Amino acid sequence: MSRDNSCNREKDSSLKVATFYSFSPLKEETISSLLLEMPTIAKKENVRGTILIAFEGINGTICGPIEGVLAIQKRLESLMLENPFEIKFSFTSKQAFRRFKTRRKKEIVTMGVAGIDPLKSAGEYVEPDDWNELIDDPSTLVIDTRNKYEISVGSFKGAVNPHTETFREFPEWAKNKLPDLLNEKKIKRIAMFCTGGIRCEKASSFLAQEGFSDVYHLHGGILRYLAEVPPETSRWEGECFVFDQRVALDHCLKQGVHQLCFACGMPLSPKERENTNYVPGIQCNYCVNVFSDDDRERFKERQKHIKELEKRLPGNSIWPSS
Repeated sequence: MSRDNSCNREKDSSLKVATFYSFSPLKEETISSLLLEMPTIAKKENVRGTILIAFEGINGTICGPIEGVLAIQKRLESLMLENPFEIKFSFTSKQAFRRFKTRRKKEIVTMGVAGIDPLKSAGEYVEPDDWNELIDDPSTLVIDTRNKYEISVGSFKGAVNPHTETFREFPEWAKNKLPDLLNEKKIKRIAMFCTGGIRCEKASSFLAQEGFSDVYHLHGGILRYLAEVPPETSRWEGECFVFDQRVALDHCLKQGVHQLCFACGMPLSPKERENTNYVPGIQCNYCVNVFSDDDRERFKERQKHIKELEKRLPGNSIWPSS
C-alpha cells in the first residue's frame, strides 16, 4: 500500500536514517573485518550511528547523507547473508546521532536466554497491510514487546504492556504472566510487535521454544507499519520511540513532540515538560527525587557544555533548546 500523500516530505530532509537487522550466522573473520571496515567507511561518508555485530547476525541504525548510508548498506549487503536484511528508512534535517560506533556483542538484541535462534524457529510474519485485521480480532492477544517507557510514548490500541524495563525481562514475564492471560481471555493466537521487528522476532522464537503455538509478529515492526499504512486507517496511537536524538516519530516518520529528560532518559511529552519539576537537562517529574544535589550540579555543567557545543555547531544537533 502506498503512503498517504500528506507524509511525502522526504525532499525537505537532507539526511537519511536506516534501521536494519539480520539474524544470520557470521564467521569470526567476517566479524573482525566489519569491526575494522565500518568505522572507516562511516568516517569517509560522514555517517553516524551504531552497528552491533554478533555470531547471530547484525543490527544497527545509522544516519547520514543518502550516498553515505548507501555505501554502508552496499557493504553489508555484499556479505550475502543467509537471511536478507530487514531495513527501514526515514529522513531528518538534523543528524540523529552524535558519533559512530561498531560493537561486538553476544547478542544483537539482548534477551539473555541461550539457544534462541529465529532462523530455526519463530512466529509467522504478518505484513503491515494485514496487521489491522489480525489485531482487530478479539481472539488475538496483542503484545507490545518493547520497554514500558517506549510504550508510554505510543502503542497499538488494546496491546498488552508487559511493563518490562529491558528486553531481558520478557522471558520471565512470558513464563509467569502469559499463560494466565491466554486462559483468561480465551485467546486463539498471539500477535507481537516492536519498533523495527527484531525484538518481536526473537520473542516469537522464544515463545516457540517454550511451546506456545499460533504466534505471529509484525514484519518490519512499527516503523514499517507507519511507512506503509495510511494514517486514516492506522490502529497506531501516539508516537513511536526511537533510540536516537529524534526521540520519537509521528505517523509520517518525522520527529515528534517528545523530548528526553537528559538526567534519567525518560521521554517527555509537552504536557510533562510543563510540570514544575521539569528543569531542562537536570531533572523531570520522574527523577526529581532520584538524584542528589551533587548530581544536579554535574547535570548543570553538562547542560552548559551542550549549549556551547550547539552554538559552535549550529544545525548539527537536535538536543532540546528549552
